[in-house]
Amino acid sequence: MGRRLVKTGVANSIKPFTAATTAEEVASVFQEQIRGKNVLITGTSINGIGFETARAIAKYANLVIITGYNTERLKLSEEAIKKEIPGANVRPLILDLTSLAAIRKAAAEVNAYPEPLHVLINNAASGGGKYKLTVDNLEDQMATDHIGPFLLTKLLVPKLVAAGTTGYTPRVVYVASDAHKFGQGIDLDTVARGDPENFGAFPRYFEAKSANILSAIELSKRSQGRINGYSLHPGAIFTNIQQKEETKADFVQFGFLNPDGSPNTDKFPWKTIPQGAATTIAAAFNPELDATPGAYLVDCVEANAERAPHSSDAGTAAKLWTITEGIIGEEFTL
Repeated sequence: MGRRLVKTGVANSIKPFTAATTAEEVASVFQEQIRGKNVLITGTSINGIGFETARAIAKYANLVIITGYNTERLKLSEEAIKKEIPGANVRPLILDLTSLAAIRKAAAEVNAYPEPLHVLINNAASGGGKYKLTVDNLEDQMATDHIGPFLLTKLLVPKLVAAGTTGYTPRVVYVASDAHKFGQGIDLDTVARGDPENFGAFPRYFEAKSANILSAIELSKRSQGRINGYSLHPGAIFTNIQQKEETKADFVQFGFLNPDGSPNTDKFPWKTIPQGAATTIAAAFNPELDATPGAYLVDCVEANAERAPHSSDAGTAAKLWTITEGIIGEEFTL
């Protein structure tokens, strides 16, 4: 990606953001927007972009809620951030996005917090692996990447709306991927359980990332200015997902990784984890994005033209919303 310019509005200056820009650099630019905010980030294990997002904003934010389904890994993330930033207010939350009951329990805990919630970052994702169903009889990858986040967002919306003021609109950020363009869009007939007879881990991942982009568009439309949704492409990044034994073979077969499991730098332009988390922070805090709710970001700036038509269609977004409401058994009204 080439150099992209974004007018920060912080000091009427032009800030150059590129593919090499790091999360820490973006957080520094938008530190005044981060200051005093309470942020929930899903999927914050060490060696992932969710953790790096939490680490980079913890210096400025009032509260950073980090989540994960593994207690030990969540504790390691909390300790790592507090060791580097002793004054950081980091609160761990157990959240399993593959269980609707677990999501409801976690959301109830957050809704009981005395603090308002300003930003929700749906970062957690599942990629690769064989076809499997969750405890709710949902296909695992779509449950983690779309259905679970849809329910979590629905349950936290009242708390987000309550954080809004005349000068501030709360945000929901969806970490999607340019990989959505490799697919044909989301199959609305197989959202819940996929197609076990013709299942492919990567085609399903492409669908899930399309769903993230469509969710940001539809959330922004339905909220009528009370909440702004954004989606983004973080870049090709070597994280925990690629290193899991159950998913590594899929990434090798796709050509994303070399046969030895290392990143294929000949086929893809790779980012570091700090570079990968940068666009998430821009989506969450750049005040200029208030003018374009539903926007898609690449390299820290708006890049709506880089969305595939199948992942930016308003009609598809509305249909997916209604289908997902049926899957969770609850209407999601704003």
